[in-house]
Amino acid sequence: MSPTSGPTDVFIIGAGPAGLTSAYLLSKAGKSVRVIEKDPVYVGGISRTVRYKDFHFDIGGHRFFSKSREVVDLWNEILPDDFIDRPRLSRIYYGKKYYAYPLKAFEALRNLGLYTSAICMASYAWAKATPINPAKNFHQWVRNQFGEKLFSIFFKTYTEKVWGMSCDDISADWAAQRIKGLSLGAAVIDGVKRSLGLNKAPAATLGEQGGVKTLLESFRYPRQGPGMMWETARDKTVAMGGEVIMDRTLVSLSFDEPAGLWSVVVRTGAGADETYQARHVISSAPITELVGAVQPRPKSYGEGMKLLYRDFITVALIAPTSAAKDFPDNWIYIHDPAVKVGRIQNFLSWSPHMAPEGFACMGLEYFCFEGDGLWTSADADLIELAKQEIGKIGLIAPQAVVDASVVRQPKAYPVYDDAYQSHVEAVRGELETTYPTLHLVGRNGMHKYNNQDHAMMTAMLTVENILAGERRFNVWSVNEDAEYTEAGYSGAESALTSERLVPKRVAA
Repeated sequence: MSPTSGPTDVFIIGAGPAGLTSAYLLSKAGKSVRVIEKDPVYVGGISRTVRYKDFHFDIGGHRFFSKSREVVDLWNEILPDDFIDRPRLSRIYYGKKYYAYPLKAFEALRNLGLYTSAICMASYAWAKATPINPAKNFHQWVRNQFGEKLFSIFFKTYTEKVWGMSCDDISADWAAQRIKGLSLGAAVIDGVKRSLGLNKAPAATLGEQGGVKTLLESFRYPRQGPGMMWETARDKTVAMGGEVIMDRTLVSLSFDEPAGLWSVVVRTGAGADETYQARHVISSAPITELVGAVQPRPKSYGEGMKLLYRDFITVALIAPTSAAKDFPDNWIYIHDPAVKVGRIQNFLSWSPHMAPEGFACMGLEYFCFEGDGLWTSADADLIELAKQEIGKIGLIAPQAVVDASVVRQPKAYPVYDDAYQSHVEAVRGELETTYPTLHLVGRNGMHKYNNQDHAMMTAMLTVENILAGERRFNVWSVNEDAEYTEAGYSGAESALTSERLVPKRVAA
């Protein structure tokens, strides 16, 4: 074990959006900061940009949109000159046909046919007449909002691909958080407007639209992917005196109450242990990893270890643009059960700077659990599977693929099963009470499937709490008081009139 280095003000676990937002703001405020990151190469977590030869892969797809002025201002401060505006287009692939998402009413009717459309409307009417109250799982929640038939067409297959479990076993919280605000009526009305071209908002009202969740016309995006943001945040943090150490895994975390110091043991990729001390610790690591490291072992250890995560694999296929079908979408949701792929990214539609001229690059996303058959498959087998499936969908002929790369992303999504909330509350309750200087932030750190700007806001409020010397803001209520609505055009414009994503102050 290496000698213990001098204590820092704040030790940060994880160099993703939450971790690096914390590090940047604390360094800017004059605090000493040390960040560890498990990845040996990339910062940014799931928001990193992976490079393969001259190609850039966005792991998951990250639109830079927020209704928070503070978040947008911070993006602009960190990366002032490298944003481009991009049109938003997403579609659903089902039954060998494409459906615009959000729905275009006339297109959906034409694709489904009058008979199926009539069944959908009758099913919707029946659901409204006989709601299931309270809705206890994802299936029941969506059925209440859209009817059983639309649930089976547009929600069931894709959701079960993503989560690897029945919609009956997924908490209704998932639907309430991610598609809250969407209803069949709102979608149809918006779809009719889209079909008739009547929904274009004048520039003066762009920041005031508060429309339906997920209905976003355009967004901002770094020229070569979201990793640009987090690599720049790292570099600016280091320039201000902060430290970002790669290829480090958390081993143990213990608090010396008389000294008021945390002792943090980490392990290098080469297997050597290092010890650091700090007055505060910010963790964006998965809760399972955190409770496994805290010493003495928390009473809520068993609860924390029951939390589940979903992992995924991106298989990036490269082909000449002449051999790829014209594909303007940022991504396509694959609802067809005949293929395993869940979503297909078109990296050039995110930014034309993501691939060399003359080449198309598409990322096929396969959702899995770390250690299962897909996860442990050889890269060559995954590439062959992806080539056959993209050929079946009709975007690229398998023989036209000239190169490929495989990227595995562990713990991409915290699972919202029927017991997750009680597990999180047990861990949170104990750690907050026992360790006031231990702060949980971000998606995995709080086991909240939040967006990039929400993860950043949890970090921003945590920094405010640390600088104030007291817990002024309840970071856990960010997703409750700040409903995330992808309404409007670009984040920079909408933020001009937006309210803060700041939750209520903690009651005295």
